[in-house]
Amino acid sequence: MDRIKTLVGDITRVEVDAIVNAANSSLLGGGGVDGAIHRAAGPELVHECRLLAGCKTGQAKITKGYKLPAKHIVHTVGPVWRGGSEGEPDLLAQCYENSLRVGFDNGCRTFAFPAISTGIYGYPADQAAEIAVGSITRVLKELPEIESVTLVAFDNKSHAHLMTALGRAED
Repeated sequence: MDRIKTLVGDITRVEVDAIVNAANSSLLGGGGVDGAIHRAAGPELVHECRLLAGCKTGQAKITKGYKLPAKHIVHTVGPVWRGGSEGEPDLLAQCYENSLRVGFDNGCRTFAFPAISTGIYGYPADQAAEIAVGSITRVLKELPEIESVTLVAFDNKSHAHLMTALGRAED
């Protein structure tokens, strides 16, 4: 799937139509990638997020990118890992699918995603990578107008999980 690629880096520096923020349900900023995106985008982001009145797990909402190179930020709330038997895989898949659809509906054709829910929310990175690649692949088949999706890993270990998942998707 040549429309999906991966890299190790800082998602706030990726030049795409939309970066995806692994947000908390308030959308008002937090730790990890969420905090980094809010800091890089500037204070206008939190003002726009306040108007969105939060976001439920698995759903997605869009804002401007402000000081980021990305035109937009799609905010999605991943599931907290509770062992996998409380709907976490479906909720995580919904994060990727809804983020792409919300972005697409707002004119975005290139996207960058972090590894949603794998930080403080505790989702096992290998399983999350498989769900990310599978979900994105499904949406790309339905929406051929989407040009590219970049999966941005924050370290080499996360990148290895993404590379493994991408390899399986191509088999």
